[in-house]
Amino acid sequence: MRRSGLSSALAVLALAPLAGVGQQAPRHEHDGWERTYAGTLPAAARLRINGHGPVTVNAGAAPSLAYTVRLSVRANSEAEARRILDRAALAIVTQGDTLVLTAPGGVVMARVMVKAPRLTAVAVGTSDGTVEATGIDGTLEVNSRAGAILTDRIHGRCALVTGGGDIRVGTVDGPVESTTNGGNITLKLAHGDARLQTYGGDITADQVDGSVYAQTAGGGVHVGKAGGWVNAATGGGEIVIEKAGGTVTARNMAGPVEVGAAAGVHCESASGGVRLSRISGPMRVSTSMGSILADLMGAHLVDSFLATASGDITVLIPSKLGVTIRAENAMADSMRRIVSDFPAIAARRQGSRLIAQGALNGGGPLLQISDTGGTIFIRKQ
Repeated sequence: MRRSGLSSALAVLALAPLAGVGQQAPRHEHDGWERTYAGTLPAAARLRINGHGPVTVNAGAAPSLAYTVRLSVRANSEAEARRILDRAALAIVTQGDTLVLTAPGGVVMARVMVKAPRLTAVAVGTSDGTVEATGIDGTLEVNSRAGAILTDRIHGRCALVTGGGDIRVGTVDGPVESTTNGGNITLKLAHGDARLQTYGGDITADQVDGSVYAQTAGGGVHVGKAGGWVNAATGGGEIVIEKAGGTVTARNMAGPVEVGAAAGVHCESASGGVRLSRISGPMRVSTSMGSILADLMGAHLVDSFLATASGDITVLIPSKLGVTIRAENAMADSMRRIVSDFPAIAARRQGSRLIAQGALNGGGPLLQISDTGGTIFIRKQ
Protein backbone atom coordinates (compact mmCIF):
# COMPACT_ATOMS: atom_id res chain seq x y z
CA MET A 1 0.00 0.00 0.00
CA ARG A 2 2.84 2.39 0.79
CA ARG A 3 4.49 1.80 -2.59
CA SER A 4 1.21 2.37 -4.37
CA GLY A 5 0.68 5.63 -2.47
CA LEU A 6 4.13 6.85 -3.43
CA SER A 7 3.54 6.08 -7.10
CA SER A 8 0.30 8.02 -7.14
CA ALA A 9 2.05 11.05 -5.60
CA LEU A 10 4.37 11.37 -8.60
CA ALA A 11 2.67 12.85 -11.61
CA VAL A 12 4.90 12.27 -14.63
CA LEU A 13 4.74 15.25 -16.95
CA ALA A 14 7.32 14.24 -19.54
CA LEU A 15 9.97 11.66 -20.21
CA ALA A 16 12.53 11.84 -23.00
CA PRO A 17 13.47 10.54 -25.47
CA LEU A 18 10.10 11.87 -26.57
CA ALA A 19 8.13 10.37 -29.44
CA GLY A 20 9.23 11.92 -32.73
CA VAL A 21 11.58 14.42 -31.09
CA GLY A 22 13.98 11.71 -29.91
CA GLN A 23 14.66 10.68 -33.52
CA GLN A 24 15.92 14.07 -34.66
CA ALA A 25 19.38 13.93 -36.15
CA PRO A 26 22.10 15.32 -33.88
CA ARG A 27 23.74 18.55 -35.00
CA HIS A 28 27.49 18.70 -35.28
CA GLU A 29 28.71 21.61 -33.12
CA HIS A 30 32.39 22.39 -32.53
CA ASP A 31 34.03 19.17 -31.31
CA GLY A 32 30.80 17.29 -30.50
CA TRP A 33 27.18 16.56 -31.33
CA GLU A 34 24.11 18.23 -29.86
CA ARG A 35 20.39 17.63 -29.51
CA THR A 36 17.99 20.14 -27.94
CA TYR A 37 14.70 19.60 -26.11
CA ALA A 38 12.40 22.55 -25.38
CA GLY A 39 8.89 22.98 -24.05
CA THR A 40 6.54 24.67 -21.59
CA LEU A 41 5.01 23.26 -18.41
CA PRO A 42 2.35 24.33 -15.91
CA ALA A 43 3.70 26.66 -13.23
CA ALA A 44 4.91 25.13 -9.96
CA ALA A 45 5.79 26.87 -6.70
CA ARG A 46 9.10 25.03 -6.31
CA LEU A 47 11.74 23.81 -8.73
CA ARG A 48 14.48 21.22 -8.36
CA ILE A 49 17.07 20.58 -11.06
CA ASN A 50 19.40 17.59 -11.09
CA GLY A 51 21.90 18.59 -13.72
CA HIS A 52 25.01 17.36 -15.47
CA GLY A 53 26.38 20.62 -16.80
CA PRO A 54 25.59 24.35 -16.70
CA VAL A 55 22.23 25.44 -15.28
CA THR A 56 20.40 28.77 -15.67
CA VAL A 57 17.19 29.66 -13.81
CA ASN A 58 15.48 33.01 -14.35
CA ALA A 59 12.33 33.37 -12.25
CA GLY A 60 9.66 36.03 -12.59
CA ALA A 61 10.49 36.26 -16.28
CA ALA A 62 7.72 34.27 -18.03
CA PRO A 63 3.96 33.57 -17.71
CA SER A 64 4.60 29.82 -17.72
CA LEU A 65 7.60 27.62 -17.08
CA ALA A 66 9.66 27.24 -20.24
CA TYR A 67 12.65 24.94 -20.39
CA THR A 68 15.44 24.24 -22.86
CA VAL A 69 17.82 21.33 -22.39
CA ARG A 70 20.74 21.06 -24.77
CA LEU A 71 22.43 17.66 -24.71
CA SER A 72 25.94 17.26 -26.10
CA VAL A 73 28.28 14.34 -26.53
CA ARG A 74 31.63 13.67 -28.14
CA ALA A 75 31.45 10.93 -30.74
CA ASN A 76 33.37 9.74 -33.79
CA SER A 77 30.33 9.78 -36.05
CA GLU A 78 26.72 10.90 -36.29
CA ALA A 79 25.55 7.33 -35.93
CA GLU A 80 27.46 6.89 -32.67
CA ALA A 81 26.18 10.24 -31.38
CA ARG A 82 22.60 9.25 -32.26
CA ARG A 83 22.89 5.96 -30.38
CA ILE A 84 24.17 7.71 -27.25
CA LEU A 85 21.65 10.56 -27.34
CA ASP A 86 18.72 8.23 -28.05
CA ARG A 87 19.46 6.50 -24.75
CA ALA A 88 19.85 9.79 -22.82
CA ALA A 89 16.70 10.22 -20.77
CA LEU A 90 15.39 13.62 -19.68
CA ALA A 91 12.89 13.21 -16.84
CA ILE A 92 10.42 15.86 -15.66
CA VAL A 93 8.06 14.96 -12.81
CA THR A 94 6.02 16.71 -10.14
CA GLN A 95 6.35 15.88 -6.46
CA GLY A 96 3.60 17.78 -4.64
CA ASP A 97 4.17 21.47 -5.39
CA THR A 98 7.72 20.79 -6.67
CA LEU A 99 8.69 20.36 -10.30
CA VAL A 100 11.75 18.10 -10.64
CA LEU A 101 13.83 18.17 -13.82
CA THR A 102 16.56 15.53 -14.08
CA ALA A 103 19.05 15.70 -16.92
CA PRO A 104 20.92 12.62 -18.19
CA GLY A 105 24.49 12.04 -17.03
CA GLY A 106 27.34 9.78 -17.96
CA VAL A 107 29.11 10.84 -21.16
CA VAL A 108 26.27 13.24 -22.05
CA MET A 109 26.58 16.83 -20.91
CA ALA A 110 23.36 18.78 -20.44
CA ARG A 111 22.89 22.54 -20.43
CA VAL A 112 19.60 23.36 -18.67
CA MET A 113 17.87 26.73 -19.07
CA VAL A 114 14.58 27.56 -17.33
CA LYS A 115 12.44 30.69 -17.44
CA ALA A 116 9.62 30.64 -14.97
CA PRO A 117 6.97 32.75 -13.24
CA ARG A 118 7.20 33.17 -9.47
CA LEU A 119 9.20 30.46 -7.68
CA THR A 120 9.22 30.25 -3.89
CA ALA A 121 12.13 27.80 -3.73
CA VAL A 122 14.81 26.53 -6.09
CA ALA A 123 17.33 23.74 -5.54
CA VAL A 124 20.05 22.94 -8.08
CA GLY A 125 22.53 20.09 -8.00
CA THR A 126 24.96 19.56 -10.86
CA SER A 127 28.18 17.73 -11.62
CA ASP A 128 29.95 20.69 -13.19
CA GLY A 129 29.36 23.92 -15.05
CA THR A 130 28.26 27.43 -14.15
CA VAL A 131 24.99 27.80 -12.23
CA GLU A 132 23.06 31.07 -12.60
CA ALA A 133 19.89 31.83 -10.63
CA THR A 134 17.99 35.12 -10.42
CA GLY A 135 14.65 36.43 -9.21
CA ILE A 136 13.81 33.68 -6.71
CA ASP A 137 11.00 34.69 -4.29
CA GLY A 138 12.29 32.42 -1.54
CA THR A 139 15.14 30.07 -0.76
CA LEU A 140 17.92 29.08 -3.14
CA GLU A 141 20.15 26.05 -2.68
CA VAL A 142 22.96 25.21 -5.11
CA ASN A 143 25.41 22.33 -4.87
CA SER A 144 27.91 21.94 -7.71
CA ARG A 145 30.91 19.65 -7.85
CA ALA A 146 32.79 22.19 -9.98
CA GLY A 147 31.89 25.50 -11.54
CA ALA A 148 31.03 29.11 -10.79
CA ILE A 149 27.80 30.15 -9.07
CA LEU A 150 26.13 33.47 -9.96
CA THR A 151 23.01 34.67 -8.12
CA ASP A 152 21.02 37.89 -7.73
CA ARG A 153 17.65 39.06 -6.41
CA ILE A 154 17.09 36.15 -4.03
CA HIS A 155 14.26 36.91 -1.60
CA GLY A 156 15.11 34.33 1.03
CA ARG A 157 17.91 32.17 2.43
CA CYS A 158 20.76 31.46 0.02
CA ALA A 159 22.99 28.37 0.43
CA LEU A 160 25.70 27.91 -2.22
CA VAL A 161 28.38 25.21 -2.44
CA THR A 162 30.83 24.45 -5.25
CA GLY A 163 33.82 22.13 -5.40
CA GLY A 164 35.76 24.75 -7.34
CA GLY A 165 34.85 28.09 -8.88
CA ASP A 166 33.97 31.68 -8.06
CA ILE A 167 30.76 32.55 -6.21
CA ARG A 168 29.18 35.92 -7.04
CA VAL A 169 26.10 37.03 -5.11
CA GLY A 170 24.09 40.18 -5.78
CA THR A 171 21.20 41.08 -3.44
CA VAL A 172 19.77 38.55 -0.98
CA ASP A 173 16.84 39.27 1.36
CA GLY A 174 18.04 36.82 3.97
CA PRO A 175 21.11 34.97 5.24
CA VAL A 176 23.84 33.77 2.88
CA GLU A 177 26.02 30.69 3.19
CA SER A 178 28.62 30.10 0.48
CA THR A 179 31.53 27.68 0.27
CA THR A 180 33.99 26.98 -2.52
CA ASN A 181 37.03 24.73 -2.51
CA GLY A 182 38.88 27.15 -4.76
CA GLY A 183 37.69 30.53 -5.99
CA ASN A 184 36.73 34.08 -5.04
CA ILE A 185 33.53 34.97 -3.19
CA THR A 186 31.86 38.35 -3.75
CA LEU A 187 28.67 39.53 -2.06
CA LYS A 188 26.96 42.83 -2.81
CA LEU A 189 24.15 42.98 -0.21
CA ALA A 190 22.68 40.54 2.29
CA HIS A 191 19.75 41.44 4.57
CA GLY A 192 20.86 38.86 7.11
CA ASP A 193 23.97 37.06 8.31
CA ALA A 194 26.68 35.89 5.92
CA ARG A 195 28.94 32.85 6.22
CA LEU A 196 31.57 32.90 3.47
CA GLN A 197 34.32 30.31 3.15
CA THR A 198 36.90 29.49 0.46
CA TYR A 199 39.97 27.29 0.52
CA GLY A 200 41.83 29.56 -1.88
CA GLY A 201 40.64 32.98 -3.02
CA ASP A 202 39.53 36.47 -1.98
CA ILE A 203 36.34 37.27 -0.06
CA THR A 204 34.56 40.60 -0.61
CA ALA A 205 31.29 41.58 1.08
CA ASP A 206 30.07 45.12 0.38
CA GLN A 207 27.20 45.20 2.88
CA VAL A 208 25.79 42.66 5.31
CA ASP A 209 23.00 43.74 7.66
CA GLY A 210 23.81 40.94 10.10
CA SER A 211 27.04 39.31 11.21
CA VAL A 212 29.85 38.06 8.94
CA TYR A 213 31.97 34.93 9.15
CA ALA A 214 34.64 35.04 6.42
CA GLN A 215 37.44 32.51 6.17
CA THR A 216 39.96 31.82 3.39
CA ALA A 217 43.01 29.57 3.40
CA GLY A 218 44.85 32.03 1.19
CA GLY A 219 43.50 35.37 0.01
CA GLY A 220 42.20 38.71 1.16
CA VAL A 221 39.05 39.52 3.14
CA HIS A 222 37.28 42.85 2.59
CA VAL A 223 34.04 43.76 4.38
CA GLY A 224 32.55 47.16 3.60
CA LYS A 225 29.81 47.37 6.22
CA ALA A 226 28.46 44.82 8.68
CA GLY A 227 25.55 45.36 11.04
CA GLY A 228 26.86 42.85 13.59
CA TRP A 229 30.12 41.17 14.52
CA VAL A 230 32.76 40.13 12.00
CA ASN A 231 34.95 37.04 12.27
CA ALA A 232 37.62 37.09 9.53
CA ALA A 233 40.54 34.71 9.04
CA THR A 234 43.09 34.11 6.29
CA GLY A 235 46.21 32.05 5.84
CA GLY A 236 47.81 34.89 3.92
CA GLY A 237 46.34 38.11 2.59
CA GLU A 238 44.93 41.47 3.62
CA ILE A 239 41.99 41.77 6.02
CA VAL A 240 40.08 45.06 5.74
CA ILE A 241 36.91 45.72 7.75
CA GLU A 242 35.62 49.21 7.02
CA LYS A 243 32.77 49.27 9.54
CA ALA A 244 31.21 46.74 11.90
CA GLY A 245 28.35 47.16 14.34
CA GLY A 246 29.85 44.51 16.61
CA THR A 247 33.27 43.20 17.59
CA VAL A 248 35.79 42.33 14.88
CA THR A 249 37.80 39.15 15.38
CA ALA A 250 40.66 38.88 12.90
CA ARG A 251 43.27 36.15 12.48
CA ASN A 252 45.94 36.52 9.83
CA MET A 253 48.92 34.25 9.27
CA ALA A 254 50.70 36.53 6.81
CA GLY A 255 49.27 39.92 5.97
CA PRO A 256 48.02 43.26 7.32
CA VAL A 257 44.77 43.94 9.18
CA GLU A 258 42.81 47.20 9.01
CA VAL A 259 39.63 48.06 10.92
CA GLY A 260 37.98 51.41 10.20
CA ALA A 261 35.24 51.27 12.85
CA ALA A 262 33.96 48.58 15.19
CA ALA A 263 32.50 47.92 18.62
CA GLY A 264 35.72 46.18 19.61
CA VAL A 265 38.69 44.35 18.10
CA HIS A 266 40.36 41.05 18.86
CA CYS A 267 43.25 40.57 16.43
CA GLU A 268 45.99 37.98 16.17
CA SER A 269 48.56 38.24 13.39
CA ALA A 270 51.61 36.08 12.78
CA SER A 271 53.11 38.49 10.27
CA GLY A 272 51.63 41.81 9.25
CA GLY A 273 50.78 45.27 10.46
CA VAL A 274 47.55 46.29 12.19
CA ARG A 275 45.75 49.62 11.72
CA LEU A 276 42.77 50.59 13.90
CA SER A 277 40.47 53.61 14.17
CA ARG A 278 37.12 54.54 15.77
CA ILE A 279 36.99 51.49 18.02
CA SER A 280 34.20 51.84 20.61
CA GLY A 281 35.11 48.79 22.69
CA PRO A 282 38.06 46.75 23.92
CA MET A 283 41.13 46.29 21.73
CA ARG A 284 43.09 43.06 22.11
CA VAL A 285 45.79 43.13 19.45
CA SER A 286 48.94 41.07 19.10
CA THR A 287 51.28 40.48 16.16
CA SER A 288 54.49 38.50 16.02
CA MET A 289 55.93 40.64 13.26
CA GLY A 290 54.49 43.98 12.20
CA SER A 291 53.69 47.49 13.36
CA ILE A 292 50.47 48.65 15.05
CA LEU A 293 48.74 51.99 14.54
CA ALA A 294 45.77 52.80 16.79
CA ASP A 295 43.91 56.06 16.20
CA LEU A 296 41.76 56.82 19.25
CA MET A 297 39.93 59.75 17.64
CA GLY A 298 36.21 59.04 17.94
CA ALA A 299 36.82 55.98 20.10
CA HIS A 300 34.92 55.10 23.28
CA LEU A 301 37.89 53.48 24.91
CA VAL A 302 37.71 50.65 27.41
CA ASP A 303 40.58 48.61 28.85
CA SER A 304 42.74 47.51 25.93
CA PHE A 305 46.02 45.81 25.05
CA LEU A 306 48.39 46.29 22.08
CA ALA A 307 51.50 44.15 21.60
CA THR A 308 54.07 43.34 18.92
CA ALA A 309 57.20 41.22 19.04
CA SER A 310 58.85 42.98 16.10
CA GLY A 311 57.68 46.38 14.90
CA ASP A 312 56.61 49.81 16.08
CA ILE A 313 53.46 50.73 17.97
CA THR A 314 51.93 54.16 17.39
CA VAL A 315 48.96 55.42 19.41
CA LEU A 316 47.24 58.65 18.38
CA ILE A 317 45.47 60.17 21.42
CA PRO A 318 43.08 63.17 21.29
CA SER A 319 44.28 65.91 23.62
CA LYS A 320 41.12 65.78 25.80
CA LEU A 321 40.70 62.00 26.05
CA GLY A 322 40.82 60.55 29.55
CA VAL A 323 43.00 57.44 29.52
CA THR A 324 45.58 55.68 31.66
CA ILE A 325 48.68 54.54 29.79
CA ARG A 326 51.11 51.80 30.69
CA ALA A 327 53.76 51.30 28.00
CA GLU A 328 56.59 48.79 28.23
CA ASN A 329 59.43 48.15 25.80
CA ALA A 330 61.82 45.21 26.29
CA MET A 331 64.42 47.12 24.25
CA ALA A 332 66.18 49.66 26.49
CA ASP A 333 69.27 50.39 24.42
CA SER A 334 67.96 53.95 23.95
CA MET A 335 65.52 56.20 25.79
CA ARG A 336 64.05 56.89 22.36
CA ARG A 337 62.48 53.41 22.35
CA ILE A 338 59.44 55.15 23.90
CA VAL A 339 58.57 58.53 22.43
CA SER A 340 55.75 60.47 24.12
CA ASP A 341 54.17 63.84 23.29
CA PHE A 342 52.73 63.99 26.82
CA PRO A 343 55.00 65.15 29.70
CA ALA A 344 52.92 63.12 32.16
CA ILE A 345 53.93 59.95 30.33
CA ALA A 346 57.72 60.00 30.20
CA ALA A 347 60.03 57.05 29.59
CA ARG A 348 62.23 55.70 32.37
CA ARG A 349 64.37 52.63 32.79
CA GLN A 350 63.18 49.86 35.05
CA GLY A 351 65.75 47.10 35.10
CA SER A 352 66.34 45.95 31.53
CA ARG A 353 63.14 47.56 30.23
CA LEU A 354 61.75 50.98 29.42
CA ILE A 355 58.50 52.00 31.13
CA ALA A 356 56.20 54.94 30.52
CA GLN A 357 52.97 55.23 32.45
CA GLY A 358 50.58 57.84 33.70
CA ALA A 359 47.07 59.29 33.54
CA LEU A 360 45.91 61.76 30.91
CA ASN A 361 43.06 64.18 31.62
CA GLY A 362 42.33 62.61 34.99
CA GLY A 363 42.83 59.04 33.75
CA GLY A 364 40.35 56.56 32.42
CA PRO A 365 40.37 53.09 30.85
CA LEU A 366 43.74 51.34 30.90
CA LEU A 367 45.66 51.06 27.64
CA GLN A 368 48.58 48.65 27.90
CA ILE A 369 51.27 48.79 25.21
CA SER A 370 53.98 46.15 24.89
CA ASP A 371 56.85 46.06 22.39
CA THR A 372 59.95 43.86 22.24
CA GLY A 373 61.61 44.87 18.99
CA GLY A 374 60.69 48.37 17.90
CA THR A 375 59.66 51.82 19.15
CA ILE A 376 56.52 52.95 20.97
CA PHE A 377 55.13 56.30 19.86
CA ILE A 378 52.48 58.00 22.05
CA ARG A 379 51.31 60.90 19.93
CA LYS A 380 48.94 63.80 20.61
CA GLN A 381 46.27 64.54 18.01
